[in-house]
Amino acid sequence: MVLWVFGVIGYGNEEDLIYVARVLMSNRNSMIIVPEGGSSEFGMASDPYTYWTRLADEELTVENVTQTLNTIQDDYWAAAATADRILDDVKVQRALLELGVARTRGALERSKEIATNNPDNIPDTLRAHFEAAPDDAELCNLRVTLLHRLDLLNTFVEISKEVPAGPKDEVESEIDEWEDDPWADGTIAASSTNAHEAKSSVPLPISLSTFLADDILEISCQLASLQWFGALQTLLTRHGTLLWPFRLLILESISEHVHPTDFCDILPAFDISQNAEPTPVLKPWRSEEDWTESVQVQAVLKGMSSIDLAVKFPSTSSIYTQHHAPLTADNLTTWYRLRVDNIINATGLIDIAMATIQHGASQAIPGLDELGEELSLLSRLVYDAPQGPDIADDWTLSRWSSMEPSAIVRGYLAHSTPETLPKDIARLVMPYLFVLESRAERAGNPDPELPTRLLYEYILSAPLEMTAAIFEASKPTLPAAQRLIRNDEDIARLALACLYGSDSLDEWSTMSRIFECLPAWDIARDEDNDEDVTDTTISSLGAFVTPSTARPRCSASDLLVFFKPLPITSLSRALDILDVHLESGEILSRWSVPAPLRWFLQSHSNSNEQRAWANRMARRAGGSDDQLNNQEDWEWLLEDMLKLTGTGDTGLPGAFGLLTRDEVIHLFMSGLLSSGNFDIAKGLLRSASKKLSIEPAKVEDICLECSREFYDNAQSGNYKFGDMKLAYDCLDVPQPTDRIVREKEFIEATSRISSFNVTSRPGIPISPIEIRLTNDRLSLISRVLSSNSDAYKHTEVILDLVHKLGFRNDVAAEIKTLAMLADTALQAEDFSRAHELSEKMVDAVLSLRAVSPTTILSDSQVAEASEVCWVACFQLGRQPEFDDVEMKLSLLGRALELCPPEKLHDVLISWRRLELEDIEARERRLIATQNGVAVSAVRERTLTAPGNVAASLRARLQEFHMPSPPLLSTPDAAALASRTFRSVAANFPFSVGHRGHSQASDRDDRGSRSESLLRVDGEDVSAQASRVLSKGIGWLIGADEEL
Repeated sequence: MVLWVFGVIGYGNEEDLIYVARVLMSNRNSMIIVPEGGSSEFGMASDPYTYWTRLADEELTVENVTQTLNTIQDDYWAAAATADRILDDVKVQRALLELGVARTRGALERSKEIATNNPDNIPDTLRAHFEAAPDDAELCNLRVTLLHRLDLLNTFVEISKEVPAGPKDEVESEIDEWEDDPWADGTIAASSTNAHEAKSSVPLPISLSTFLADDILEISCQLASLQWFGALQTLLTRHGTLLWPFRLLILESISEHVHPTDFCDILPAFDISQNAEPTPVLKPWRSEEDWTESVQVQAVLKGMSSIDLAVKFPSTSSIYTQHHAPLTADNLTTWYRLRVDNIINATGLIDIAMATIQHGASQAIPGLDELGEELSLLSRLVYDAPQGPDIADDWTLSRWSSMEPSAIVRGYLAHSTPETLPKDIARLVMPYLFVLESRAERAGNPDPELPTRLLYEYILSAPLEMTAAIFEASKPTLPAAQRLIRNDEDIARLALACLYGSDSLDEWSTMSRIFECLPAWDIARDEDNDEDVTDTTISSLGAFVTPSTARPRCSASDLLVFFKPLPITSLSRALDILDVHLESGEILSRWSVPAPLRWFLQSHSNSNEQRAWANRMARRAGGSDDQLNNQEDWEWLLEDMLKLTGTGDTGLPGAFGLLTRDEVIHLFMSGLLSSGNFDIAKGLLRSASKKLSIEPAKVEDICLECSREFYDNAQSGNYKFGDMKLAYDCLDVPQPTDRIVREKEFIEATSRISSFNVTSRPGIPISPIEIRLTNDRLSLISRVLSSNSDAYKHTEVILDLVHKLGFRNDVAAEIKTLAMLADTALQAEDFSRAHELSEKMVDAVLSLRAVSPTTILSDSQVAEASEVCWVACFQLGRQPEFDDVEMKLSLLGRALELCPPEKLHDVLISWRRLELEDIEARERRLIATQNGVAVSAVRERTLTAPGNVAASLRARLQEFHMPSPPLLSTPDAAALASRTFRSVAANFPFSVGHRGHSQASDRDDRGSRSESLLRVDGEDVSAQASRVLSKGIGWLIGADEEL
């Protein structure tokens, strides 16, 4: 339709109207602007342009088309006018197209003549001509369009003559039912016949205008999808030049459910003489193509920017695959395979697929006979094989063809049950296997073992439940015709391979069912050789199933290779071994420690493996799955474990055949204790039946071992709950001995250490395993004292802790502990308690020296204890903040008594200094008494100290840096202690903290101590101060370094 827009532009002359029409008529959707009132001014003879543009498509006739356009002298305008109109009336459309083609003949002749004049360079010549005469270019382009439409019009007319009969509707069905009505007269019958004939005709699904305007390839695909195969055949015959490369695309548009007989003439054929698809016989409407349709002319027109090609031929489309050459035999076979696969994939209609293949085979296309055979087998899989509740498998021909025969066998039996499996094998699998055998024979590669081999492959890979059903259908007691497997030796080999190749741990009843189906051969036994044969068979089997780098896992198929060459005698012995292993496997499974059958082969000569599994059996039995809460259950477990160590009726050893009875009892006892059932353990040990007879020493060893296991796994050191409680209670099972008592004391010591909040790292309490792994257990005492500020006050508790740590009756360890306590008290400035501890330490050393010749202590131990003692006394005796001079003199006297000779000079220097201080103090007290001053005022330093905390010497002397005089050789006390404790196990600290700084102490330093030092042997004040301060700094630095 033409869009009409009227505007008031005033009256113009005819040339103006012609110019407007020529510009706008090239596009069908142009807006035609005519002068207002033009229809009254111009008639048809003088204004054909206006008349034509005002004519609607429905008003066009052959007469007014011819009369109007023939009066227009402009060929381009007239041709464009014919191309602009696409009608549904065949006659009028033909008149338009023929007239348009005639009006383009002049441009054709001119262009052709110019091109002929320069045949060597036709493209450039044409391009130059078209640029000089654009109307000729447009006319040539329009001619191509008009000729193409004229051909389509002829095709449409021919198609219309071959309209297929449509389906009868319900009214037609009712008429057919009453055609034999006896009461009807002939008139009614005749009218019914006419009505039936009228209704049987079906209109074309495509109008003429659509047929001419749309792409011819799309029209062909549409006709194919609508099953208008006659019309499609006409299109392919008349326009084959355009549609032939797209024939496969058109065939793909045909629905997969359509029977191939309906469009057999369109399906690809095969020419045996050419071994390819025959070349189609085409009948185009024009025997020769027009000059404007040639490749050269079209290329020139396409290269011009001002030209828009009106006809988009399918050959110019790049989105579809084209096949210009005939398809080869392989191509045809592939296409039919894909077509069948699409049919099966889209519809599942195997009969349609079979008909398609039969048509292809009738065309002598190679490879389709075998494909038909495959489809027949596939139909059995789709329709006859058992299906699951949810049919998720989409079987296609490509999938079927790509599958291995073994996979197809599994597909046939994928949804079979143990009850239906034997029948499914007989009716589905065996026919397929026979087809494969015959096919191999036809191919010249006969393979009579193919059916049995594929069947055995399925059996070896099937679950044990399915395998058991097959063996039950192959029992030697059944008639041979009813047995799936008829060879007794093959049954034995398959069963051995399936059972020893299985990883199942819970199908022992199924395995027993399989064993009951196996043959029993009556073979004479050679007692002399049976044992050797058995050992050889088991050893070789064990070596075969053991994983290796080349074969990480031994499958059932691998085992069948091993069993295949074995004779009947070896197979019979292997079945005896299997019987023993099945019994052992059931026992292990009963106690929650199942093992695959191959394990019995691998562990046959491996005592460590058997021992590890026996240990698992004893320990797993007390787990949550078994709940063995009474003595009878544990006795049953012991009986089974002992049973596995013996031999059966056949003389073959059990699963624990390499273990002795005592080893098994030991493992059982360990498992019982690890479960925490100590009362049951006591009951078994004291039972009158003596089922658990173990020597007391072994019971003690087992209990200690289990207790230490609980101890090492404990998260907390408190022996009132958790694993630590189990470790403690486990020691109540045996009779108390010295080892038992010492172990219990160690557990108590661990609990006590944990109560002191000792940490291994900041914020993390020390674990029991750390306590046990501590090589120097006296260092634990040091950590207790370091982590608790008042622990040193509980001397008896600390000493008891030392005894329980394993140092009972160890005087040397006790002396070291007292030294650590004294040092801790000294650092806390609890001088009285430090003095008390030092006196205890001295008494202990003196008693140790007195009895050392009669004890097992070595001289080195006594010397170490003595050195620890005199160093501690020397340190406390020279402590400046300890104001009890008498006690300090006593301590230095003990140091003189116990120190080695080379240290006497150092101690004596301190003694002399302290003695001078004592004399000065006495003199001051005497003068004070004479002057009437209270004696207690002399102790001002101690009484006025705030909080009773003395200032640290290191804090007071920190800012001084005076060199020590070379003549002073008294060693630092902390350095002496450091040298001593590096050589012994107990490395106790001499400082656990820093003492506070007091004003009274400062005052004392500036007062009495300075005055006393000035009087020593008349020494110079500065020299004496330098010597004292240097010595104090060295002592403190030495102590810090030791810490």
